Amino acid sequence: MSEKEYDKLVEIFSGSSIEAEIVKSILNDNEIESYLKDEYMGTIAPWQASPGGVGSVKVVIPSTFYRQAKTIVEKYMNSK
Repeated sequence: MSEKEYDKLVEIFSGSSIEAEIVKSILNDNEIESYLKDEYMGTIAPWQASPGGVGSVKVVIPSTFYRQAKTIVEKYMNSK
């Protein structure tokens, strides 16, 4: 894995701040480093944070983990 490839971040989830924290925690438990993007807007005005819409909190991961993370996130979403 090249360093340049690892540096590319991709969005894997978008939703409320609470759900984004849950997804981030699940990914970290599966040894996938993840980060929150736009988390301050989601906490300042959570009523405006529609899932995937304006003000939503995004979870981003290194692109090399996309396939594995996608499976994990889909499993979480189907279990809700």
